[in-house]
Amino acid sequence: MSPNLIAELYSLYLASSGVTTDTRNIKQGNIFFALKGENFNANIFVEEALAKGASHVVVDEISNPEWESTFGARLILVDDVLKTLQLLAGHHRAQLKCPVLAITGSNGKTTTKELIAAVLSKKFKTSATKGNLNNHIGIPLTLLSIKTDVEFAVIEMGANHQGEIASYCEYVKPEYGLITNVGLAHIEGFGGFEGVVKGKTELYRHVFENDGRVFLNDDNEVLRDALVQVFLSTNKPLIGLDRLITYGKNARWCKGKIGKSNEFLSVVIAGETIQTNLVGEYNFENVMAAACVGIHFGVEAKQIKEAIENYVPTNNRSQKIELGSNTIILDAYNANPSSMLEALKNFEKLIVGENTNNGVVVLGQMMELGKYSQEEHKKIVAAVSSSSWQYVKKVFVGKEFEFVSIVVGDNTNNGILWFEKTEEVKVWFKQQQFENCYILIKGSRKNELEKILTD
Repeated sequence: MSPNLIAELYSLYLASSGVTTDTRNIKQGNIFFALKGENFNANIFVEEALAKGASHVVVDEISNPEWESTFGARLILVDDVLKTLQLLAGHHRAQLKCPVLAITGSNGKTTTKELIAAVLSKKFKTSATKGNLNNHIGIPLTLLSIKTDVEFAVIEMGANHQGEIASYCEYVKPEYGLITNVGLAHIEGFGGFEGVVKGKTELYRHVFENDGRVFLNDDNEVLRDALVQVFLSTNKPLIGLDRLITYGKNARWCKGKIGKSNEFLSVVIAGETIQTNLVGEYNFENVMAAACVGIHFGVEAKQIKEAIENYVPTNNRSQKIELGSNTIILDAYNANPSSMLEALKNFEKLIVGENTNNGVVVLGQMMELGKYSQEEHKKIVAAVSSSSWQYVKKVFVGKEFEFVSIVVGDNTNNGILWFEKTEEVKVWFKQQQFENCYILIKGSRKNELEKILTD
């Protein structure tokens, strides 16, 4: 694509009120990028976008020949709208003076990003990925939302196949990289666990090859080993530890431990206790990452503590909800085998700590596991079935758990139930009239298990 076209488009962008890919969200003066995919083609919304106030529309198809004469320069024809959006984002990134930290991983990306942004905001004017805009469309939109006076940018990167993180790095160009962890997430696209490791550590490779710095979860042996292999393969001279900043229970740079916790996690760093609003010890690494980044960039310890303690999770992630006399742990935004097992471990500690068997576990099916799906779902059922919660009801939701209905026969066996759809669970849930109960709700986004709690 012509650099001149991107430069011209960038001039229009600077004069605009921003960019959008959704006609429902058009604001006066936006540039509308008409994306298309397998099941949609926004090229047909040219007239609607302009009528709603878009200054220009970028298309790669013109379905009405009259548009060119009617809309003139407001209609911009390119070879590929998505590629143009990404190139424009890359051009904007080149103008930014602020450092960029990229975050990826199998679990905890969004929580870690939110915590880090909260900490850095205590010292810098910080911009971070909104919500979960961490894919091939969301990342360029995030970059284009960053103002030139921003002092620090935090970009979340999701991926479901090898080469994806590397492609994002081409235009995000992060100077700093952080991988939360690696687990059995999106293994269908990655081709197995080794593929997940290779795909996620593309971030390490980019950072090292461009003389940047990595924040390393030193408690994660897989990440440590992978980082060494990536570093050595870049043929960069070994220059000590100044490009590697570690955090964890025994880390050299930022060392911490889990404090005395009840329902919410507390973390002790340098003798200072940070009491979080996060449920689950699996959030320890997320808190440590935020503290480590803050320390490295000179945020004061009391400000780090304040930022982390004031962070309250949203979007169905590690949320504690009081519903009547019941305590609900809602973690229904994402699920894979590793995060599912961590959630179960945390729930077991919770009910053991409360000395109760009055509990319910509602688990939704996991997505994008491909040929590993049946095996991994069976492992989850086995983990729940072999637990010490003799009187805890165990509820499985979705087609991938359908084998449970065959095992239990009449759909009930030692508190085990199976439902195909979330709507069915919702009906059952409301009929139970639980009292003084601890309830874990965990599943992939597609299950929409949070609907169980709505009227």
